[in-house]
Amino acid sequence: MSPEDLPDEELVALCQNGEGRYFEVLVRRYMEKAFRIALDFTHNTEEAKDLSQDAFLRAFSRIKQFDGRSSFYTWFYRLVVNLCLDHTRRKGRVVWERLEREADNPSDSVELADNTSMPDEEAIAGEAKRRADLTLKAMPNKHRTAFLLRNHQGLSISDIAKVMKTTEGTVRVYLHRAVAALRQSLVEFV
Repeated sequence: MSPEDLPDEELVALCQNGEGRYFEVLVRRYMEKAFRIALDFTHNTEEAKDLSQDAFLRAFSRIKQFDGRSSFYTWFYRLVVNLCLDHTRRKGRVVWERLEREADNPSDSVELADNTSMPDEEAIAGEAKRRADLTLKAMPNKHRTAFLLRNHQGLSISDIAKVMKTTEGTVRVYLHRAVAALRQSLVEFV
């Protein structure tokens, strides 16, 4: 049996017993998913690459602390999300300052052109995307995290609850609030 065919639990056990080369299989298995989560949070390819690499370095250095109470997948996703949240908090001041500037100076914001004969669909789509991005960035981290894990990563509510270390009911509340905030910010585009 090739290492690629081994389940996560066996690969982790081998790594915990000093066989670090098996961690490469876990990296190949989860690199794309880690990158996509980081990209959802950062919207920046380079930052997403850095964060996903940092997540693997942190997972490798902490692999002996993994106790198997959850799956490796859940443990690793939690690590990636925590790194992304920390990164977002560090950059939070910049985001809030930009949001405040846009609120204080609406003329600096992108505005839709007044084209009464035929609306420019690209401009409308661009404005809707910009508004959705701003709404996602402005919502509480827990709401944004649940929304991104569900809608961008396709995780089940049960998996999101494990990653976020909360109940499924709480995840449903976070998702409801995130969707409500997005719906409210995009009401004129529907």
